[in-house]
Amino acid sequence: MAAMKPRTGDGPLEVTKEGRGIVMRVPLEGGGRLVVEMSADEASALGDALKAAVG
Repeated sequence: MAAMKPRTGDGPLEVTKEGRGIVMRVPLEGGGRLVVEMSADEASALGDALKAAVG
């Protein structure tokens, strides 16, 4: 029987450049990850929106 790893969202937030896109992997509280692929312009807009939300 294969070893089972627990599905937790405790891992770090990861952002990598893959090809022409940027891939963001966000750990989720219930386990697993949300994976979002975006362009550089979308990543910049996301960064601006997050900065505005934080203050």
